[in-house]
Amino acid sequence: MGHESGTRYDLPVSGMSCAACATRLEKVLNRLPGIRAEVNFGTGKARLAAGPDGAGAPDILAAIHKAGFDVAPQTLQLSLSGMSCAACAARIEKVVNRLPGVEGSVNFAAETARVRYVPGLSEPAAIIAAIHKAGFTATPVIARDREADKQRKEAEFRAELRLFWISALLSAPFLVQMIGMFSGGLDASAHHAEWLPRWLQSLLATPVQFWIGRRFYKGAWSSLRGGGANMDVLVALGTSVAYFFSLVVVVFDRHDLHVYFEASASIITLVLLGKLLEARARARTSAAIEALLRLQPPTAWVEQDGALQEVPVERVVAGTVFVLRAGDSVPVDGEVLSGESSADEAMLTGESVPVPKKTGDKVFAATVNGDGVLRCRATGVGTETLLAGIVRLVEQAQGGKPAVQKLADRIAAIFVPTVVAVAVLTFAAWWWLGGELAPALVNAVAVLVIACPCALGLATPTAVMVGTGQGARAGILVRNAEALELAEKIAVLAVDKTGTLTEGRPAVLDVRPLEGVAANDLLAVAAAVEQASHHPLAKAVVAAAQAAGLQWSLADAVQTSGGKGVSGRVDGREVWIGSPEFLAGQGAELPAKVLQPLLDAALTPVGVAVDGQPWGALGLADPLRASSRAAVARLQALGVRVVMLTGDHPAVAARIAAEAGIGEYRAQVLPGEKAAAVEALRGSGRVAMVGDGINDAPALAAADVSFAIGAGSDVAIEAADLTLVRNDLNSVADAISLSRTTLGKIRQNLFFAFIYNVLGIPAAALGLLNPVIAGAAMAMSSVSVVSNSLLLRRWRPGKSD
Repeated sequence: MGHESGTRYDLPVSGMSCAACATRLEKVLNRLPGIRAEVNFGTGKARLAAGPDGAGAPDILAAIHKAGFDVAPQTLQLSLSGMSCAACAARIEKVVNRLPGVEGSVNFAAETARVRYVPGLSEPAAIIAAIHKAGFTATPVIARDREADKQRKEAEFRAELRLFWISALLSAPFLVQMIGMFSGGLDASAHHAEWLPRWLQSLLATPVQFWIGRRFYKGAWSSLRGGGANMDVLVALGTSVAYFFSLVVVVFDRHDLHVYFEASASIITLVLLGKLLEARARARTSAAIEALLRLQPPTAWVEQDGALQEVPVERVVAGTVFVLRAGDSVPVDGEVLSGESSADEAMLTGESVPVPKKTGDKVFAATVNGDGVLRCRATGVGTETLLAGIVRLVEQAQGGKPAVQKLADRIAAIFVPTVVAVAVLTFAAWWWLGGELAPALVNAVAVLVIACPCALGLATPTAVMVGTGQGARAGILVRNAEALELAEKIAVLAVDKTGTLTEGRPAVLDVRPLEGVAANDLLAVAAAVEQASHHPLAKAVVAAAQAAGLQWSLADAVQTSGGKGVSGRVDGREVWIGSPEFLAGQGAELPAKVLQPLLDAALTPVGVAVDGQPWGALGLADPLRASSRAAVARLQALGVRVVMLTGDHPAVAARIAAEAGIGEYRAQVLPGEKAAAVEALRGSGRVAMVGDGINDAPALAAADVSFAIGAGSDVAIEAADLTLVRNDLNSVADAISLSRTTLGKIRQNLFFAFIYNVLGIPAAALGLLNPVIAGAAMAMSSVSVVSNSLLLRRWRPGKSD
């Protein structure tokens, strides 16, 4: 968001009723000194970046409140330990209350703290960390803030539902009257039946207008006070005109004029119904994440004092030893200490095939243990689990705005004032041309209530929320909405070889020492230097030496040379290991009689030289992943040109490319050169890069869209736009398919939203729509957009466009 330093906030804002609210709040926040803000109506969040001299948290909250909105605080209940007197409690209170947006109260007798905090300004982890820093221990005693927030929203929904039913009950008598009205066609003013006494109509409409409909007046006042206008302004203005006109007719006993109490009451009832349906549908957009979170068990079986005890998962810390019984859900991320079993990791990878687990393997929170029993050590707990990382990435993506939303935002910013102007012109034109007040009034009200900025605001974020949620369920983690948008436009995909196309588990298949050098000595000295590296080839050399039962000395002064090779000192001798070209550069060129047999066998040659003299070479092979050929074919069918980039020898690169069905490759590309290679491919269109992360981070950063295979390094995952949890190139094709499907749904939504308003407003202005029908149409327009987004839940991995 532009600031290289300072503070970032992600605030959940309540009170927004349409896209115009989000646009207005965004303008208000961006007026604050040193603040850049993006407000997303679909997620109900404001994302801010504050520069070093930017406005502080109190000013931000004050601006939001002044604009007529609020950031609802959350409550965190903590169990405390380490307090010895009331002064300790006072100290904790002081530390907690220094945090932005936090107000805490400590009960020394009960050893508990109740903390109210503003999400986005402070989080539970930061509050607990501050208490720990003060010398005390704090443990959450509630399950999840997410669950509390969900319950709060459910309570609000039930309250709104009760109001709707009251409104529907009061409006029901008007239904009989409207049947007669509509029997004459859409022009209700020509056949305005009044089957109910006017005094009864006013009695029924008044509580609907001012009690049930007070939310619209409150929202309109807040919007106008903040210098903007939203959907509440349209509803409040339209229904007020109809109600007060009718009231004046009744008070002055004007039998020559119609009353429109049924319009004001019915519009409010229908709009409430629409908002309820919209809220329920919007809640379903995050169903994928909710489903993932429900898979994590609330308790864990841990070893304590030589016995197993069931404890809340919140109390499990890194290093805790826990036990997984047959069929148990894994409570936290961990490493297997003993036992053998398998795990169902479909919730992470989308792959239903059980994954074998043995000593040294990793297990992940919310996956399901198979038939065996595993004893594990916790390595990732709380917000450090892979599941929590998935949720963070998905929520981050859902909070962003793709470029396609910008046009809708610009229109939403001027939408309500424009509609009010059209309504005024409609009233003036009908009154001037027809000379009658009632038709002019009715048509102006219809214009006000049919306009719907909400549909424009919901078109993009709801589709992004469902799309990213579906991606998470398939093991495709999207970092931001822009990446999801760009993925559909990929023309060229640069693919790393090792660990991406291949299994990433190379093995030493041939050892070729020069005369006078023993094969075991060659392998041992190579392992001594390579053991300091995490590269797959280095691990293969060490594994081969261990399998041969060899012993070696520890190397010192180990240095890597930009992907070409590595050097070190072993027992006082200088050792170089790397590509034949690397050794030749050290003056230790390998003879053809050693290299050629390895190249003829399509093995990757790794040369070894000691004290400037060549000792021989090792031949390694990394088999092609079983799914790679089909994945490449699928990508090509999607219209993507696949290019392989590898630092390997041309002969090896040619074999792998042929096996994978790739017709274009670049061999002997050093890590530092991969980024330049990606840049060179840009002439054909948008370029994407996929790699497992070993030396791929610069190339990933250089690409328009970057994919990191989930098993790769943390650096690559941090640099990538999309993380593929499953080690399968098919996930790239899935991501492109998901992007195209999601963007297609966004375009449909925007079309529906635009065409609805483009056709509806003129129809109302021309007198073709009754205000009640207009209100019903407005209520349903947002629901239709959200419902269309929910159709994305039908998307499944493995599909191609």
